[in-house]
Parts: sequence; C-alpha cells; structure tokens
Amino acid sequence: MFVRNGIVYGDSGFKELEVRDARVTDDHIMVVTFSNGETRLCDFTEMFDDVPAFAPLRDETVFENFQIDDGVLTWKDGSIDIAPSYLYKHSYEYDVRARLVTA
Repeated sequence: MFVRNGIVYGDSGFKELEVRDARVTDDHIMVVTFSNGETRLCDFTEMFDDVPAFAPLRDETVFENFQIDDGVLTWKDGSIDIAPSYLYKHSYEYDVRARLVTA
C-alpha cells in the first residue's frame, strides 16, 4: 500500500521519472540528470512553438532562473513547470564522459 497525492493505493508503489539535477550550458539548452540515472541534453528552443506556456522562457534571464521542486523543473515561483516525462521525451542522449578535444 502507498499514498500518492492524498490517494491511498493498495498496489506497490511506482517510481515516476524525476529531475535530479540540471544546468544551463548554452542559449536555452540544459543538461538534465533524471532519476533513472540518465543525463540528457534538452534544447528548449524546440519546445517553444509546441508549448505556448513556455514563451516566457525565451527570455534567457528567466530561463536561467529555474528551480527543481519535487523532481520537476520550475520557473517563476512554480507558475511555469515541465513534466519530467515530457522533458525526457523531448531530449537527446548525452555522454557525460565525452570531452572536448582541442588542437
């Protein structure tokens, strides 16, 4: 038995995908680590046209001022958020061990 959002379930608990860590790396691009252990590259410029609620994030100052609240990326004191599952589906594999090699 477990409780989720005030509802008691008689089944075993399930683990939803959560954001564990995030950092801005470039113009509207983040590297995000999820609760499944994967680190992925998230290009928010690809999301702006699909999700009108993300329009305020076009302002780089707003975009960079994020928080992680209970495993969810949020902005503007929680008035903008993005579901971790949506973020995961709209992101790319990222090799955290890759290093930039310069001549």
